[in-house]
Amino acid sequence: MPRREDLTSVLVIGSGPIVIGQACEFDYSGTQACRVLRSEGLRVVLVNSNPATIMTDPDLADATYVEPITLEMVTKIIDRERPDALLATMGGQTALNTAMDLHNAGVLDRYGVRLIGANIDAIRAGEDRQAFKDIVASVGGETARSAICTTPQECLAAAEEFSYPVVVRPSFTLGGAGSGFAHDADELRRMAADGIAASPSSEVLVEESVLGWKEFELELMRDRADNVVVVCSIENIDPMGVHTGDSVTVAPAMTLTDREYQQMRNMAIAVMRAVGVDAGGCNIQFAVDPATGRLVVIEMNPRVSRSSALASKATGFPIAKISAKLALGYTLDEIPNDITRTTPAAFEPALDYVVVKVPRFAFEKFPGADPTLTTTMKSVGEAMGVGRSFAEALQKALRSLEQPSAVFAFTGDPGAAEQLLERARVPHDGRLRTVQQALRAGADRLRVTEVTGIDPWFVEQIDYLNRIAATVTGDLADIAPADIARAKRAGFSDAQLADLLATTEDAVRAARHRAGIRPVYKTIDTCAAEFASSTPYHYSSYDSETEVAPSDRPRVIVLGSGPNRIGQGIEFDYACCHAVMALSDAGYETIMINCNPETVSTDYDTADRLYVEPLTVEDVLEVVHAEQEAGPLIGVIVQLGGQTPLGIAAALAAADVPIIGTEPSAIHLAEDRGLFGQVLARAGLPSPPHGVATFFAEARS
Repeated sequence: MPRREDLTSVLVIGSGPIVIGQACEFDYSGTQACRVLRSEGLRVVLVNSNPATIMTDPDLADATYVEPITLEMVTKIIDRERPDALLATMGGQTALNTAMDLHNAGVLDRYGVRLIGANIDAIRAGEDRQAFKDIVASVGGETARSAICTTPQECLAAAEEFSYPVVVRPSFTLGGAGSGFAHDADELRRMAADGIAASPSSEVLVEESVLGWKEFELELMRDRADNVVVVCSIENIDPMGVHTGDSVTVAPAMTLTDREYQQMRNMAIAVMRAVGVDAGGCNIQFAVDPATGRLVVIEMNPRVSRSSALASKATGFPIAKISAKLALGYTLDEIPNDITRTTPAAFEPALDYVVVKVPRFAFEKFPGADPTLTTTMKSVGEAMGVGRSFAEALQKALRSLEQPSAVFAFTGDPGAAEQLLERARVPHDGRLRTVQQALRAGADRLRVTEVTGIDPWFVEQIDYLNRIAATVTGDLADIAPADIARAKRAGFSDAQLADLLATTEDAVRAARHRAGIRPVYKTIDTCAAEFASSTPYHYSSYDSETEVAPSDRPRVIVLGSGPNRIGQGIEFDYACCHAVMALSDAGYETIMINCNPETVSTDYDTADRLYVEPLTVEDVLEVVHAEQEAGPLIGVIVQLGGQTPLGIAAALAAADVPIIGTEPSAIHLAEDRGLFGQVLARAGLPSPPHGVATFFAEARS
């Protein structure tokens, strides 16, 4: 089917300011959509209030309004611009709710604006808890027993019927706002009042508890010809009770039997059809009782989401881009796969690797905050690790967080097993490390599963890492290369091996290189190497054959900023993307290294070559080596990715990596407080009286 010809202009609504539960993944999806719409010859009008995004760059849309995303303001923009259509599925819950407000106020009908991507009925069915529950029942599916309530008294009555604990889920909210588990009447009374206040429709779903069940998610695409593809299956390592954005997740799902997966897939497709999503993507979440195999549908997002961004980067299937094309009337078989350029988007991605996503929290910024993880999202960012095995991908993802406390430790006294198990009973930031330490302390694997609800397969994989570590002992000079290679294949960093061998990271790296143990780089290609990939989208593994193609063009590496955190967010992705654009315009081949799946910089078509790798000295040095082997490398840009690349600049320079732009020595002068004070003094510039301290007595003095 050719694309619809009745559209000449489209209004795209962004997601506004970064908030917990709605972050730069919508800059990624909105940017993709704007590019697609303009490439199809449409006039694009954009409204978004976030100045840190690529999306609000003047050249991304034909008209950009940096304005509040409210009913009143968007109505004024529609009155002025008179768009033919509105695309609201790329801006998260903010855009969807605004589209609903525009419809309910009669604005869309008054100005003849058609909603594309998802119609009002589909949005309402996916977001309204009772309507969604009825749809699931109509296709033979099962949801947890529940009741829609509009007052705390109704909530208390429902809880008496289901028995405590119960789940409270407000309608039309993002990031699990206002949701949670209520264990008694007092807790439910408070939670119900919060949830009703958080819901635009002033209603909550009170639901029987599926706490501790296994949680899965499917990302799907459907076109107007009823072609459906499952882009990706995702499994939460944490059981039900933790918001999926706060859980460590893995793609593809690891612990489903094929029969269970096919049942889940069939149910997801039936629900998507019944809801009416007919030109775009959605994700549907499921819970599975590990004791009985009972499958229940939890909820659905009739739009792109943070999980969509992860699924896109994990598979190379650009969900936002293809959703925008479907909204224009194309069908999946008419849209080419940009990575293979020989297969259509109707081909479901196949993964011959494992992807692990880990959330990043900011509890250290708020000492009074409760670090317990619940159904209300608390993470501020995430990192992605890719490997040939779950163990390798998990360890790469953990070190990508740039938080030493998140990385598994294999030396020192782990503590008492029972105390560690008790701590792991309640979900919290760093729970997997607590599990790993409990296993080190001698905890039984089945006991760990009993206490935490984490599937036995994942517990065994973590224990496997402990067993690998136990083989790396003694002196570095005496360790067998085969033992080092096995540890590297399991994702161990040089720093972890140095800790095990009581030596330095540099010494381990030198010994590893002397033994010829270096990573190769594999390609994310959407098809498990069945077809050739034309897009260099790489991840490292200690395998036998590299897929980095030679190049005779001068090349520059740009270091990204890693996972979002407070103080280092989307603005650095903006800077890195602009660096890539400028270098490309100047005739250079560009190479991006980053591990954040939410960003524009980790799109496969932003740079000429992309490496999804941790931003550590070890991992960057190995990419530099691979690129130097492939052809002429001009150097590395470190000053555009925030504190992350600045922090490793000196170590890279010491390893003879050419740094382009600000010299590491100048960076050090600006970053070191004492040295910067000396710079000010030498220049005769006034500054507050100051001193530098390394212990308390100096600080007090």
